[in-house]
Amino acid sequence: MDDEMRDRLRRTRRVTTPWGEDGTRGFGGTRLDALLERWANGYDWAVHERRIGEYPWATVRAEGTDLRVIHQRSADPGAPAVVLLHGWPDSVLRFERVLPLLADVHVVVPALPGFPFAAPLSTPGMSAARMAGIIAAALAELGYARYTVSGGDVGGTVAEILAGGYPDRVAALHLTNVAPQRALTADPARLAPDAAAYLARAGQWFRAEGGYIAEQSTRPNTLTIALGDSPAGLAAWIAEKLESWSGAGAFTTDELLTWITAYWVTGTIGTSFATYTEPAALPARIDTPTVLSVFRRDTKPEPRSYAEAFLNIREYVEHGEGGHFAAWEQPAAYADDVRRAVNLGG
Repeated sequence: MDDEMRDRLRRTRRVTTPWGEDGTRGFGGTRLDALLERWANGYDWAVHERRIGEYPWATVRAEGTDLRVIHQRSADPGAPAVVLLHGWPDSVLRFERVLPLLADVHVVVPALPGFPFAAPLSTPGMSAARMAGIIAAALAELGYARYTVSGGDVGGTVAEILAGGYPDRVAALHLTNVAPQRALTADPARLAPDAAAYLARAGQWFRAEGGYIAEQSTRPNTLTIALGDSPAGLAAWIAEKLESWSGAGAFTTDELLTWITAYWVTGTIGTSFATYTEPAALPARIDTPTVLSVFRRDTKPEPRSYAEAFLNIREYVEHGEGGHFAAWEQPAAYADDVRRAVNLGG
């Protein structure tokens, strides 16, 4: 982190948040002050940058795009392959704690185009469908003809599209949520009663918590300018989601700052909005054998009946702990469920 960055942090114009520390009104000024103080005085990005750089990174040219991936190979050349897909507002860092637990399989963790650690984009418009095509081509280049795909949030949407478009390649799915876009178009009359009730709950969540979706999907340029120029604004925007969508104590202050700094130093907050702005059609139904992991503190945990309307749910696993960033929060449980999916794929 350079001197210019620290200078920006130290010169942050402090403002009074009108609703004080009311968490239902967003990130409070007192919490932000503590975060910025640590970021400017004491936090050492270089330590984390070195650790991240030591992962087995590779760059694969696929569909006219450079895809950067962490490619952790098993000692057994014939081991199954697993693809881990992160979401927003995170990065490949979501899976740091899972990687050591999956040493006996080949693991590929793409830095989704437009997100931290990804290769610079040559063209805009990186929809989830385009990402799926690039990832499929990259995996073929790496020599993987068949694999299990695991993900949530944006990564889960990409995983569903990947499975629907390449059923001969995706042996099994492991998801932590059903693609949220489905809740916006599903017909309650065609769903089981508890699934229809879930739609109402999801709708309430979107109305209460989904303001960021509206802004990122309709005015990404405006938001990019605001967050790309202000480390304080970026920290508030991202930290609010990381803390409110996860279980208590999921992140230390330095861990929060590492996930946030990844966006700042790569300048990717704006390009990470692409999947919100670029529409992508989802397959009506996916027949790939699927394990759905439901973590209690996730934003909108779905009942099995709802998931079964769109996915071939073979195992529905409920977890009492963990939230939206389950691979980080509950890595052992997450890895166990990945293995359930690998076993389904044969």
